[in-house]
Amino acid sequence: MEKTVHSYPLHPDCPDLRRLAPNRTEAVLRAEYAAVTAENAAVRGDFLDLSEVEEAQQDGRGVTRRTFVAGAAATVTALATTQFVSTQASFAATPGGTLIHVFLYGGLDGLSLIAPENDPVLSKARPDLLLGNDSIALDRGFKLTSAFAPLQRFLDAGQLGFVPAASDPRVSRSHFQAADACNLGGLPNETGGRGWLDTLVDALGPGTAFRSVGVGSTLPRSLVGNNGALSLNNVGSLGFNGDGKYKDATAKAIQGLFTGINHPVEESVIAGLGALKTAQQLAAKPYQPAAGVEYSGIGNSFRTLAQLIKGGANVRVATIGMGGYDTHENQGTAKGGQLHNRLNELASGMAAFFNDLGPTLAADVTVMVSSEFGRRVASNNNGTDHGHGGVVTLLSGKKLAGSLLGTWNGLEKLDSGDVPEYNNMFNVYGSVAKGRFDLTDAEVKKMFPRQTITPVKLYA
Repeated sequence: MEKTVHSYPLHPDCPDLRRLAPNRTEAVLRAEYAAVTAENAAVRGDFLDLSEVEEAQQDGRGVTRRTFVAGAAATVTALATTQFVSTQASFAATPGGTLIHVFLYGGLDGLSLIAPENDPVLSKARPDLLLGNDSIALDRGFKLTSAFAPLQRFLDAGQLGFVPAASDPRVSRSHFQAADACNLGGLPNETGGRGWLDTLVDALGPGTAFRSVGVGSTLPRSLVGNNGALSLNNVGSLGFNGDGKYKDATAKAIQGLFTGINHPVEESVIAGLGALKTAQQLAAKPYQPAAGVEYSGIGNSFRTLAQLIKGGANVRVATIGMGGYDTHENQGTAKGGQLHNRLNELASGMAAFFNDLGPTLAADVTVMVSSEFGRRVASNNNGTDHGHGGVVTLLSGKKLAGSLLGTWNGLEKLDSGDVPEYNNMFNVYGSVAKGRFDLTDAEVKKMFPRQTITPVKLYA
């Protein structure tokens, strides 16, 4: 049976090698040549179709990990002439700070994060999921789970805040559809399949090849679009695939091919290789966080961003994904429970990140945490089902207007058993970006093309 690695017709492992040549060595060589030729033709065709939305969604039209580290000789020309061109990287400093979007996949139960204290509706609907006596006081009669205790000092400093009852009518109870809408800033036919953070990058102007970073093995939908975006698990993972002893030679060969050719692609290729060199320099020695800072779990993703920011990579927008929030049973809101532990891991990572950056660098950083939807108010066998009205969390170097932000009108009138939408999710997203980067209303509008943005007061 033929081993399928890709769709090209001849592969060295196919069983009919004998028909290609009288001996196996020559047959393998000819099969490999045929496969490379077919791959080269297919890759060239793929890049010519970049104008189509689906191809844009797959490749991001930027120097993604999927293409930058491909390492195949057949794709070098296409990569250099198409992918590097879109980056237009400049390694001059780009002021204006950094926005990091942390997305909690699964649908966070916002009422297990923050909740109105002594609320009669909650006492009746979810007596087994109420926040405990160890909760932390917030503004306007709300309390915060003790899982967020690692962020207490930032709460006291006015740098930690929460927007309750955040949703959008276009968000369904489907994980896939809801996460897609949240990352795109609307429905696919409204946004053309382009992520809202990629549109935000348009307003931020030229920057380094690290200006748009997704921490993880795949590029999130929010960064897919027209601008270059890097997807990497850690700084050391950015490089060419293959035997390590050939990596420097590969980079040198590409540089030689595109140097002195009197073509605009030259600058872009050299800039892209510069990004690789920067990553190699940062990864050359083990990263040492600030004294007393320890990272674990999801904190290691924050560690990667701290290394880039402290190393001068000029990150403008970045994403982190965290799963494990689909709590239909054994939700565990109390200390030691499943959700409590998950939230504590998140809070510990965020606290380590800001402590590692220190006051000066952290002043230019905002972390926004959201999920695809909230969950229903009523408990269901110590768990909760999919709902609406989630919570957006902000950790900001820029002082916030309070610890409870936006509109809250209580739980007396539920939305079919869900927390009502008192704050539109995309109004919150837009207000976070506008305040972080001092954007105009017109620039915010471009990120959410079918949304009439009503600002939410978030910053002091």
